[in-house]
Amino acid sequence: MMLDNLPRGTIVIEDLEVGMMRYLQKVVTDEDIEMFAQISTDRNPVHLDDSYARDTIFQGRIAHGMLTAGLISAVIGEQLPGHGTVYLGQTLKFMAPVRPGDLVRAEVSVEAIDHAKRRVTLATRCLVGDTVVLKGEAVVLAPSRKFD
Repeated sequence: MMLDNLPRGTIVIEDLEVGMMRYLQKVVTDEDIEMFAQISTDRNPVHLDDSYARDTIFQGRIAHGMLTAGLISAVIGEQLPGHGTVYLGQTLKFMAPVRPGDLVRAEVSVEAIDHAKRRVTLATRCLVGDTVVLKGEAVVLAPSRKFD
């Protein structure tokens, strides 16, 4: 279930400003975790098996970290900069687990703009409540009014 999502589209590099921020919110469901396991072929039982997961450091099932990271990709590809953006790189640090039923907020904000190279550096993070569960930085090739 998606919540509070801002309009989809494109913000061309000429209109980007340092500090601009966009986000989405999504409740991560058991079905999401199962579908991600099927798509990625990562069927680690910490994601899928309650009894196995209870005996891990997480003391219960958790979502795949890359499922959570995928929400950042959605913000970048749909909102900031949006359609036409090319991902060049992404760092990720996983800070805390995401569990089935958690409401995840994926936030992306503009840190730096290199107009000559059309490159934009974005701060990326995901939160569950006030807890940062994932943080990192993305570098993208932004769409331009002049070239696209």
